[in-house]
Amino acid sequence: MSPTVTSAARPATMDDVAGIARVLSRSAHEDPFFRWLFPDDELRIAKTRRFFALTAGFGYVPAGGTRVAETVDGTESAPVVRGAALWAPPEANPEGQLVSLRTWPHWGPLIGRARLTAFVRVFAEWKLAAPQEPHLYLATLGVDPVVSGTGVAGGLLSDGLDRADSAGLPVFTQTLDDKTVGFYERFGFRVSREVESPDAGAHYYLIRDPS
Repeated sequence: MSPTVTSAARPATMDDVAGIARVLSRSAHEDPFFRWLFPDDELRIAKTRRFFALTAGFGYVPAGGTRVAETVDGTESAPVVRGAALWAPPEANPEGQLVSLRTWPHWGPLIGRARLTAFVRVFAEWKLAAPQEPHLYLATLGVDPVVSGTGVAGGLLSDGLDRADSAGLPVFTQTLDDKTVGFYERFGFRVSREVESPDAGAHYYLIRDPS
């Protein structure tokens, strides 16, 4: 039986961190950024899962902007997280927590010395490309491949866009995957900048003005 969406996007709690890390690592396995960051095919999904556990658990879930979508089928006793969106509201800085003294010791062993400097450089490029005015920032959006094409991703994105429109805020995101640019354009985003990085490839920065 195919999974069926049972709930609209809801705010994530710390109990959801493991599920968020699972679905985002599955979603991002072939993403160009993570192929660059973790080039070993056999280790990538485990390392990406750890990456998102740190990102969600230390930064985005405590900041209060993360949303999840759940599904259930006849074999499951409870809903299962199948999609997640890591949002940063304008008044929060979840990525500040990700480079704090508390979390920094985790990144070196995970990413490795060979890529750590380049990773910090890419991270800085993202921050510099963000709008200066208050905005809603979408750090990551992903769904479990088993629900790909069922509207889960669109529902998670629309939930954030509705909140941005209600507050009169633009929305900013970025991707290294040119295949996802068209997906965002269908929701009113436009490419504001395209930058070729010597480290990770082409970066597409996207903005959506409030409706």
